[in-house]
Amino acid sequence: MKKLVLPLVLFILSGCYYDSEEALFGKPGTGACDTSVTKFSTQVKPILSSYCLTCHSNANAAGSGAGIKLENYADVKIYVDNGKLVGSIEHTSSFPMPKGGGTLSVCDISIINAWITKGALND
Repeated sequence: MKKLVLPLVLFILSGCYYDSEEALFGKPGTGACDTSVTKFSTQVKPILSSYCLTCHSNANAAGSGAGIKLENYADVKIYVDNGKLVGSIEHTSSFPMPKGGGTLSVCDISIINAWITKGALND
């Protein structure tokens, strides 16, 4: 009887083993950064909206954004063409952005750079 109890207890306890979602699938948001399809409307604009429009929206640009507007494609394209957008988000210019903050994530910068490399289209 004792010989059956130990395997039975081990079998029951092994069924209670718990794997957390993180242990099974990794931490959320740590997957690979996909830059294969980059579009202004679906990838770039949301990044700019999250990190830039507090100061660089059409409404705020005059007061807190040094007159720089990044709310629509035409305005963003000006800073893409003169190289100031990339210099600012990569912290290589004399005006690193976001102001008073760290750099954007490596993924966000890669997405913007990939979009620019592919022609910075209004898509």
